Amino acid sequence: MRGMMGGFYKISEWIMRLSVTNVLWILTSLPVWIVAFGALRASTTDELVSIFIPLAVLLPFTWFPSTSAMFSVARKWVMGDTDVPLLKTFFRSYKQNYKQAMLGGLLYSLLFLILVVDYQVYLKKFENLGVLSILFLALMVLLFISLFQFFSLLSHFHMKTFQLLKNAVVLTIGKPLRSLSTAIGSGVIVYISLFKITFLIPFFMGSLIAVFAFYNFYLTIQKMQAMANKEEDPLPIEESPTRDEDMPKV
Repeated sequence: MRGMMGGFYKISEWIMRLSVTNVLWILTSLPVWIVAFGALRASTTDELVSIFIPLAVLLPFTWFPSTSAMFSVARKWVMGDTDVPLLKTFFRSYKQNYKQAMLGGLLYSLLFLILVVDYQVYLKKFENLGVLSILFLALMVLLFISLFQFFSLLSHFHMKTFQLLKNAVVLTIGKPLRSLSTAIGSGVIVYISLFKITFLIPFFMGSLIAVFAFYNFYLTIQKMQAMANKEEDPLPIEESPTRDEDMPKV
């Protein structure tokens, strides 16, 4: 199809792809969303902390595997395979990456929980946290941004869990501008979804973030690979095979 009708057809295809993937993401992590929306009724910081504890328990077993599967679908789109079967790709990736996503989720949830609880304790104990407050917030932001790299690495490379976590932090710190642009872009999508166009939340918010985050990650990896090839000095991250279907899992 060409012309205006061809354009409408392509737009409708992308609406379908993004919305189906987003709905799958929400359904497979539904317990997390139920608890998270309960946080909207919290009126004090103590109530927020009490909600974060069960949330931290649920995240590794539901939200992390489902987000990993969503990033695997986004990876296919960014790399040009736009006609990939959505249900098959999503649930196959969910199953294949479940263990690593869960282990990574356990560590991330534990670190976030420790930072949040410590921040709350010190906030009550000291009137002015000063440098310590900035340190806590900086660590939270660093962990949050590294999540994008973690999911992108998990969907793209065959690595051990420790390598995934290490490389996620290395990419976040080593490519600060690219990581910051991913965080800002994702923040804009979340802001628009929460306060401007709320119907984006169930149908587009997560899938749009996944596509944007993996696109930024893929540009970074391609640039690093080009520089390594030019200098004839292969990067350690590139020694890991990508997650192609015909490649055995390491």
